[in-house]
Amino acid sequence: MIGVGKIKQYTNVLDKPLSKGRQEVSLSGFAYLFSELVQYNQTQVDNIGDLERRLEDAGYAVGVRVLELLCHREKGNRRETRLLGILSFVHSTVWKVLFGKVADSLEKGTEHEDEYMISEKELLVNRFISVPKDMGSFNCGAFVAGIVRGVLDNAGFPAVVTAHFVPVDGQQRPRTTILIKFAEEVLRREARLG
Repeated sequence: MIGVGKIKQYTNVLDKPLSKGRQEVSLSGFAYLFSELVQYNQTQVDNIGDLERRLEDAGYAVGVRVLELLCHREKGNRRETRLLGILSFVHSTVWKVLFGKVADSLEKGTEHEDEYMISEKELLVNRFISVPKDMGSFNCGAFVAGIVRGVLDNAGFPAVVTAHFVPVDGQQRPRTTILIKFAEEVLRREARLG
């Protein structure tokens, strides 16, 4: 029974293996940090479009790292090569790691062949942000759109990703839809793969 009950002690956080453990972040800690990110970027810009662009850029950097981490942890360093595979990966695996649950819905656009939508009734980044009346159309979902764009771009599926509010009958708050419009090269490659 030698060694029973011994726990390996790590001297440095960087020594811990990547494949072990799923850490959760305090919701209040995340809300505070994210509100500070929004407030800081708000002081650096003059209009809502620039603010959303800056949040999207911050999210893009997160998305790049999330893809690398999840491909290592979940897929044994393999990446998706098909369009529906990567969309399913974002909708389920990425969303679950970031928000603790799968996204509410993943839909194909009806008007355009290259558009897909991920919808969420109450997106976490919009839950704790109160938007002043003079910034009425501001959507913090731009940060999540940046994360999705970072994942898709670095997986080899370039796309334009935007966040939009969609009003829902009988609800006070609108749902957030992440609109994904893939580049033409992605659709050509998908058609070629058949």
